[in-house]
Amino acid sequence: MRISRLKIAKRDIKNHFEGLPYNVLSRKQIDKVLSENREFWRVSASTTCQYFIDFLIKETKLKIIKFEFPNRNVIRYIWGDASIFKIVSSLKPNSYFTHYTAVYLQDLTEQIPKTLYVNFEQPARSKIDRSLSQQRIKSAFMRPWRITQNISTYKDYKIFLLNGMFTGKLGVIETATSNGEKIYVTNVERTLIDIAIRPVYSGGVFEVLKAYRLAHGKVSINKLSAMLKKLNYIYPYHQTIGFYLDKAKVYKESQINLMQRFEMKYDFYLTHQMKNMSYSKKWRLFFPKGL
Repeated sequence: MRISRLKIAKRDIKNHFEGLPYNVLSRKQIDKVLSENREFWRVSASTTCQYFIDFLIKETKLKIIKFEFPNRNVIRYIWGDASIFKIVSSLKPNSYFTHYTAVYLQDLTEQIPKTLYVNFEQPARSKIDRSLSQQRIKSAFMRPWRITQNISTYKDYKIFLLNGMFTGKLGVIETATSNGEKIYVTNVERTLIDIAIRPVYSGGVFEVLKAYRLAHGKVSINKLSAMLKKLNYIYPYHQTIGFYLDKAKVYKESQINLMQRFEMKYDFYLTHQMKNMSYSKKWRLFFPKGL
């Protein structure tokens, strides 16, 4: 019988999974394990991947996790224990943590967020219309933020799966969780750029300002400036970043002035749909009163 063959090979099967360099698996990876070891384990050709998975869940420490996203469900299998970061980073190949999650992983907040932001990039695209006008900027920032609906929950976490613009993973680095798992996250410079652009994914403008303060001594503003030039955004986000650097009151004037080397042609906005605004002449920027 099929189950008896799997039970006979159970020790070898467990040893194989224990020896894998990863412990968060997709169905495709488990199917590959079965295919590559079927002959050695003497498992019959009629034993399906699903039958194998059912056996593993019942007889070993393999666990199943289901993420329910609006358009599809994603299933992952965990051998033993894995951190939420390792599990979530497996949802999309070549993904990395960004925004408020990167703020946390880079130790730029005193909070422990229960919302995770993981980004997988869009394919590179041909040039688009980069024309800009004051009215276009105003109209865009008077509207609500466009927030992804590609959201799922796991335990007490909310997971945002972002499909960001193509950057070639600029500023993405490898780091490790507290138990040594390798994950990918934006570096301090890229994180400060991202959260200035999308405070809605970053705890809001007050948390962004706090992150800029806590980044002092960790960030290279020269490196940030060079990265911003490479990203070549349509909107003048250098005005936003310069404002945060200035408002943080911990950076040298020479560092802050790097953002003033960019052209300041338009008035800009720190965030969307602000009700009560103040205006910075230095940065040509509207920002919430009280910030």
